[in-house]
Amino acid sequence: MKINSHSHLLPYPHEIPAFMRTKEIFWIDEDRSFMRQRGWSRPVTDKSFFLNEKLEWMEQQGIDHAVVLNLSQLYCNGMERSLAHDVIRFQNDFNAGLEQMHPSKFTGGFVVQPLHMEDALKEIERCVTTFKSKVLCLPTHYLNKANEWTTVADESCYPIFELANKYKLAIEIHPYDAEEIVNLKDRFWRFHLVWMCAMTADCYHFFSLLNFPERFPNVRTCFAHGNQFGQVNVGRRIQGFEGRPDLFPEAEHPSQSLRASNVYYDTLVHDVLSFELLVKRQGVGQIIFGLDDPYPLGEMNGVGNGYPGKILEDAVTEMVISEEDKSRIWHENVLNWLEK
Repeated sequence: MKINSHSHLLPYPHEIPAFMRTKEIFWIDEDRSFMRQRGWSRPVTDKSFFLNEKLEWMEQQGIDHAVVLNLSQLYCNGMERSLAHDVIRFQNDFNAGLEQMHPSKFTGGFVVQPLHMEDALKEIERCVTTFKSKVLCLPTHYLNKANEWTTVADESCYPIFELANKYKLAIEIHPYDAEEIVNLKDRFWRFHLVWMCAMTADCYHFFSLLNFPERFPNVRTCFAHGNQFGQVNVGRRIQGFEGRPDLFPEAEHPSQSLRASNVYYDTLVHDVLSFELLVKRQGVGQIIFGLDDPYPLGEMNGVGNGYPGKILEDAVTEMVISEEDKSRIWHENVLNWLEK
């Protein structure tokens, strides 16, 4: 059985509430050619962004099940409380509906906005008790009440992790909004290709130093895109910790979280050298298969010489992992992340 831990799905245009288009929060052209927000648009690059076409695509690719994460455009960073409440409820109801209609095919993730903590905790309770949801999606960073960008691996988000620990949830941490944080001109897709990776590494920096894996032992956290920059950065973080211990009061050593049994990383690092580092840093048991489909930064047919599962096939060919390891990454490891 092959399980994709990192997938995305768009609503059909008519499924998006009218208020979201009126307020320019998010909408999709009637011909399904573009997804849009105020001042932003992105082409819909594959038919499998939508449900029926996604099911057909999964059948063609031999993918048995997919974890559908929330749309990053709907993290609601900086959004006022009542509007964030409505947008998040739409997103979570939509993903829960996918799982209810096709339980053998989809696990639907749900999202909360840490700025509005009371609502976030109520939404976790609602999704867990009403829908039996088990995958909480969080952005790497959110805009706090002081209008400062803050990582979710921060003391301010302990209540979210405490409740997730109570319900033994899987958590997916995924970057977005880099262009809001980094004051650079948007050129050559730099925010997706460089800065979103840096955001994930930044979140992991605090996640390990504040000892989230041991503080919340029932939570199983997955970092999107293999936390690629975070794997490369381990040595520098250790050097900094040991060279300037005065800057790390009451923090754990950066190596403490390496190979933690409740921290996972998806396979989407794009090349075998990066994948080999991930294997050596964290161990095969902590790696789960993730496509990031149908986005062109995912493993998709027609993007270069890529296809779903290419990174694992290449890793086997180059003897980075075995065929048995490949099977574990596709199936057993994903189940270990999802269930406890």
